[in-house]
This record gives sequence, C-alpha cells and structure tokens, in this order.
Amino acid sequence: MKFIDEARIDVRAGNGGNGSAAFRREKYVPRGGPAGGDGGRGGSIWGVADRNINTLIDYRFARHHRAENGEPGRGSDQYGRAGRDIELRMPVGTLVKDLDTGERIADLARDGDRTLLAKGGKGGLGNIHFKSSVNRSPRQTTLGEAGEHRNLALELRVLADVGLLGLPNAGKSTFIRAVSSARPKVADYPFTTLNPSLGTVRVAEDVSFIVADIPGLIEGAAEGAGLGHQFLRHLARTRVLLHLVDIAPEASGVDTTEAVRSVVRDIRVIVSELKKYDLTLYRRARWLVFNKTDLVPDADARIAAILRALRWKGEWHAVSALSGAGCRPLCQAISRFLAQQRAAPARARTKRVVI
Repeated sequence: MKFIDEARIDVRAGNGGNGSAAFRREKYVPRGGPAGGDGGRGGSIWGVADRNINTLIDYRFARHHRAENGEPGRGSDQYGRAGRDIELRMPVGTLVKDLDTGERIADLARDGDRTLLAKGGKGGLGNIHFKSSVNRSPRQTTLGEAGEHRNLALELRVLADVGLLGLPNAGKSTFIRAVSSARPKVADYPFTTLNPSLGTVRVAEDVSFIVADIPGLIEGAAEGAGLGHQFLRHLARTRVLLHLVDIAPEASGVDTTEAVRSVVRDIRVIVSELKKYDLTLYRRARWLVFNKTDLVPDADARIAAILRALRWKGEWHAVSALSGAGCRPLCQAISRFLAQQRAAPARARTKRVVI
C-alpha cells in the first residue's frame, strides 16, 4: 500500500430537522392543543485513532464526508429521528488542523482517541414548546440549525522513540535492519528510502523501543532539494535523534585529513537543515553514530579527529551496521536513556550539545 502522510478533507455535519406545528384532533379530546414535535439533531462527524491503519490513503481520494440530516418533527408529539454520526478512522499519530483558521483541532496520539470534527446542528422546536395561558394554539416553531462545515488538513506523524538522521547512503536503512525486524530497501545508490520506516528494537524480553527511519537529507533541503523537509515531521515525537555518519565517504586515494574535513562538513549540513526546519527538533537530544567502521583501518583515530574538529561533548557511538558491530551496546544505551527520560520531569531532561 502506498504511504500517504498528508490529506485534505471537507467535512459537513448534518443539519437539524425543523420543528413541527401540529394540533391534536382526536374525537374525544376537546381543545386538543399543540402537538408538534421537535426536529432531530443532525449527525456529527468524529475522528477516531485506529492502530490497524497506518496511512492516510483513504482520505487522499475520498475528500468529501457528509453526515445525515435530522428528520423534521411530526404531529402527535413525535420528535424527528436524529441523523446518524460518521466515524472517520485515522492512523494513530494523526494531527488534525482547520485549514481556514489554522487551529489545531486534535492530536490523535493514542489508539482509540476520539475527537469531534464537525458538530451536527440542533433540531428545531415544535409548537408544543410555545403554549402558554395566553397562547393556547401557538403556531410558532423554529428551524433546525445548520451543521458545522470545515476544511481540514490531516498530517500523520509516526510514533517513535528514536529517529534516524543522515545524508543519503549513510547507512540508516542498513542500521534499522540490523537492530530490528524492519526490512526497508537497501541499495548502493542514494535515496533508496522514499518513505518512513518503523522498526521495533527489542533489548530484553520486556524492554523495547521504536526506531523511525526517514529519507536522507541533503544540502538545500529547506529550499526543496532532494526530498526536502517533508518527512522530518515524523521525527517530531521522538525523544532522541541518532545522527548516522558515514566515516568512509571518500574515494580511494584521498588522505585522512581531507576525509575528516568531508565528514565534518557533512555533519554540519544536516545540523543546518535541522535548524532551518524546526528549532524544537534542533534542540532535541542528538547522538552521533559513526557508521561503516569496518571499511576504515584507522577508524578510532579518524573518529577522534572528527570529534576534535566539531568540539563535540555529547554522546557518540561507533558501529558497523553491515556486520552488526557496536549495534547491541548502542541499543542498550538508548534503552537506558529512554528510561531516564520517562522518569525525569520535562524541565530536567537531558540537553543536547549544539554545534
């Protein structure tokens, strides 16, 4: 199924039914009086988070959603039937915004979360509500109210504890394959990842976390280069970012000093693009993960030179996603960090080192 993480829909709740003006005319009921019932309320439209749905493709092509109108009131004190409500089932993690006002209506972050998207109109009053000692045969009624009409934007943000960042071919897909059962496409050319991938990393029998892999960023993503920033929203709910760095990007014959400069430049490109996209995400805890250490004989010395050039004081790890070396200790460190984050109050959470 094609992954769709944005959609725009038009929702219109049902109108309320009109009130009725009627009078009792039974044979043995003299001066029967008013007997017009109320109109039924219009149907409402609800959004419901469903963990069995993982894409907004249903709303890319079915844009218009209409709820049923309420029935008008009838004589003999009969009220009109209410319109049926509609439930729109959406993936967990869907943000709902009003396109006309820019208001955020809901964040469906948990399975079963339910929010009112458009409220049905109230039914009108029948003439039984207007009788009095001085008005024994009222003919007044009220009309049913119109249902709400909204233009909505749906935006899916996947739920993950850890997000992977990096340039194309940094080894993000290989890493997520090494630590989880996810199987994203892996190839020796850039942009093999075109859609976000989720993988569950099981550290112990009862301890696990979720990793999100997004397409690689390149310089100029803020101006739309490559796949741009369109998938960075999927990292908004993460607690820590793993910045994967390819420490062997150079062709054969390039000296170590030039290779270090190239890696440092690549790291700063990602940091710059992250800052342009969102300062909140830029300030999130971020670890450097040096990948492809199996391809470089002097990996330790090269990593040390990179850290000196960046003046990096934050957490870092060295791994080989292809062979799996270093992945287990990294996953255990992430698990400990997430446990600390869940236990600590928001204001006391670890700050990240900014370059």
